[in-house]
Amino acid sequence: MRDLAALTESERRALMRTDWGFVHQDSARGLRMNVSAGGNIGERLMALGDRHYGRIRRCAEQWLERVEIAPDRLDDRPSTYSGGMRQRLQIARNLVTSPRLVFMDEPTGGLDVSVQARLLDLIRGLIADMGLAVVLVTHDLSVARLLSNRILVMKQGEVVESGLTDRVLDDPQAPYTQLLVSSVLAA
Repeated sequence: MRDLAALTESERRALMRTDWGFVHQDSARGLRMNVSAGGNIGERLMALGDRHYGRIRRCAEQWLERVEIAPDRLDDRPSTYSGGMRQRLQIARNLVTSPRLVFMDEPTGGLDVSVQARLLDLIRGLIADMGLAVVLVTHDLSVARLLSNRILVMKQGEVVESGLTDRVLDDPQAPYTQLLVSSVLAA
């Protein structure tokens, strides 16, 4: 086992291109907005050494379909996509290399409720299909319940409670978790 803080910059970059994915709340931070959708997806494949243009393009088209974006949008820039489409493109960009761990920071934040529901269904399906390990940051307990098996409740950067998601949310033990759950139920 290696200390992540001791990795060199090039080792960290390689890890981010291969074993890790990161889905930002703000999709503009996770996408190259002036590069085509296909280029955004293909960039990670090229970082791993793939240089066959046709194969990269086919893979990008398949991933667009997988995240429910029409393949004919392959050459469009993310700046022409809706917010929900950008999040789905960002997910495709990160999952195309089959990472072992994906970090998701409020992946449905800022999206309207109907778009959130579709995106959550998509994420849940991809997690199951790919057997992904996901670290999800969310303030939305319904999102946490839907996507996670285990949960950590944090207050001011400290873990105050952890355990199986249903157990923690249905029978919270820590006072802060009790307050958090009761505030959602009261809303």
